[in-house]
This record gives sequence, structure tokens and C-alpha cells, in this order.
Amino acid sequence: MLLIGCHLSPTDGYLAMAKTALSLGANTCQFFTRNPRGSKAKPLDTADTAAFNAFCREQAIGTVVAHAPYTINPCSADEHTREFARMTLADDLYRLSHLTDCLYNFHPGSHVGQGVETGITLIADTLNEILTPDTVTTVLLETMAGKGSEVGGTFEELREILDRVTLTEKLGVCLDTCHVSDAGYDIAADPDAVLTEFDRIIGLGRLRAVHVNDSMNPVGARKDRHARIGEGYLGLEGFRRIVNHPALEGLPMVLETPNDLPGYAAEIALLKKMRSV
Repeated sequence: MLLIGCHLSPTDGYLAMAKTALSLGANTCQFFTRNPRGSKAKPLDTADTAAFNAFCREQAIGTVVAHAPYTINPCSADEHTREFARMTLADDLYRLSHLTDCLYNFHPGSHVGQGVETGITLIADTLNEILTPDTVTTVLLETMAGKGSEVGGTFEELREILDRVTLTEKLGVCLDTCHVSDAGYDIAADPDAVLTEFDRIIGLGRLRAVHVNDSMNPVGARKDRHARIGEGYLGLEGFRRIVNHPALEGLPMVLETPNDLPGYAAEIALLKKMRSV
């Protein structure tokens, strides 16, 4: 089964968002937990979350993905910034506990000159503070493009974070096709090799979601500029290989391409057609 959707806004509530996803031909979706460039979150509406859960069950909408705001950086050199990350992540996990089938994705952060080792340590420390045995939502580390001082541009860096978290069973990975390509993993040309490498270093059991994005830049550019499907360097044949790869079967695949709703509907239809050929 192809579990495919796009990034949507829950501005009008979770139920409205799920209905929008269905109208686009999607059977999953992704949303920001709060303003992606800010800090404020809407008040939690448990009636809306309950209606969302019921609608998803009725309409066979699969696992959805929540995305943390870009403003958090758990490996910042500034303690106030790290504290904001801890508070935001913890609050989001409380809110997401009201959704029955949801994953929580975040960018591991940028070490801002402190070095990768320090960055990894600080990220793991943050996760050790916020994760508890009662945490019900799996937290995903996103694969990054490796630009600047980003942590997570290699599978080895993500593995190190996973190894340093006590409740590591609460963690998984979200693979972004644009990011891994920009980081130097040629997933479009040879997904077998990339996923074999992922399995060797991290383990395919940790792979829980995929961001399906083309890239404006060639493999290894370390730029992170998303493109619409087939309009970048990964290309249509690259995505045909990706959406049909058995190791990705059943994982939520979410479009984060620069698009509007009609454009997302067209891309969803395109990726579905790739699976039928």
C-alpha cells in the first residue's frame, strides 16, 4: 500500500485538515505543531482531536506526521535556546498524545561552531530530559542535507544520537529524499545501496517516515532546496524507484515540495500512478 500525503496546515483544526487531505487523494498528511517560525501554539481542542481520530479510522487515513517548528535548536550554544527546545518538544509530545496514530519529526539542530560531537551530546541530553516511559508518540530524527553546522547529515551522526538516548525505543528516523541526496547519498539512482547503508548503520526498523522531495541541486551539494517531483535532480525515474522500493512499503510518505493544494493533488496522483505501472 502506498501511504502518500502532503504538508498541510491545521489552522482550522485537525478534522478540517484530515478532510482536506482526503480531498487531495491523500491517505496521510504532515502538519506543523505550531508556527514553524515562531513559538506559539493554539489551545488544545480535545473534541477536535477526538473527531480527527475517528475520521482517520473511518476513512482509512494512516499514520500522520507532526513536524516541530524550525525555531528549536536543542544543540545551540545558548542555554536559553536549548531550554526553549526542551519546553517546546515536551509540550508538543503532550499535545500529540491525544492523536492515536502520529509520529513527531524534528530537525536535530545545528551545533553553531561547537563541533559535531558536542552537538550530538546536547541533542541526546535534550531527548533524555523530555522522553519518559509514558511517552506514546515516537520521535523522529530527520536526515539532514549537511549544510553549515547541521547535525544529522550522515547516518553515523544519527546513529550516535540514538545510541546516547536511554529510552531509545521511543525514537525513529524520517528520511528526506532531498536532504539525503544533497548530503551525498544517491537515493534516486540507487535506493538499494542507500537503504542498505541505512540498514547497516541505523537499521531499517528505525525508519518510520519519508519526506518525498525533489532537489534543486545535484547529489552532494549540501544546499537543501526542495523542488517539485520530477522538476529537480532526483527526477521522475528516481521517484519511481523510491515509491516502489520494498523497504519503504507502508511508511507514510509526505510531500514537502513548493506547491499549492492543486499542485499537491497532482503530485499525489503522479506518485500513485508510478505505483500502478
